[in-house]
Amino acid sequence: MVSMVDLGTGDGLAVGATAELLGVTVRTLHHWDEIGLASPSERTPAGYRQYTDSDLERLDRIVAYRRSGLGLEAVREVLDDTTVDVSARLREQRAQLAERIEELQELDRRLERMTEAHERGILLTDQEQTETFGDDWDPQRSAAARDVWGGTTQWAQFAERSASRTREQWQELSSAMSSLQRDLGDALGRGVLPGSAEANALVERHREIFSNFFPLTRQMQVCLGRMFESDPGFAAHYNGIRAGVAPWFRQIIDESARAHGIDPDTATWR
Repeated sequence: MVSMVDLGTGDGLAVGATAELLGVTVRTLHHWDEIGLASPSERTPAGYRQYTDSDLERLDRIVAYRRSGLGLEAVREVLDDTTVDVSARLREQRAQLAERIEELQELDRRLERMTEAHERGILLTDQEQTETFGDDWDPQRSAAARDVWGGTTQWAQFAERSASRTREQWQELSSAMSSLQRDLGDALGRGVLPGSAEANALVERHREIFSNFFPLTRQMQVCLGRMFESDPGFAAHYNGIRAGVAPWFRQIIDESARAHGIDPDTATWR
């Protein structure tokens, strides 16, 4: 360490000069003084406290151990308790550091997945998406959805859930949606009427399944129903299940909304 001899003076050092020498703050030195860890041993004729060479040696050791991650009480034990095994204490600190490094690495992995989810939506490769959602699935749908919805709360919620969703969980959701769509086609074929108990149950199933992506209110579901009928891509998909499913699906959503006091003609995305 640098001592007062190195500085060319045999006098004590003031707090500010000591802080600068050690690369710590004056506030830190005051705190160590207050807790009795390291205090200046001399005073000037004017009453100002100064650190001696002996004080600086202790401070240098404190700084070294603090930079190694030891807490103040552990540093006090290392310096003042002759029964303490310093090597054992440092090994313990290394073990704790290794645990912390592992935690930080896991945090970094989660942040990476969250970032990718916000950017990509579905964290599956193109091949995995095709295998999970079927041959007619376009892996670019997620990117296209981000272009449209990327700045919304719902996209953020979708990404947050996608970040922790496994391929198996995506498969379960895909299977649930496929099952619902088959049941929609079957119900239309059997002449199930909008507003009936069976139709309302199908609407509730859709809202429950879709809420795995983001919380879907009834008003938002009405807006989706409009899109399913009016958007050429969605209309082709639903009418591909059975001719007429797209407009019928919107009708059963609208009637379910009315049963809950919502006017589908004025419903908005909220």
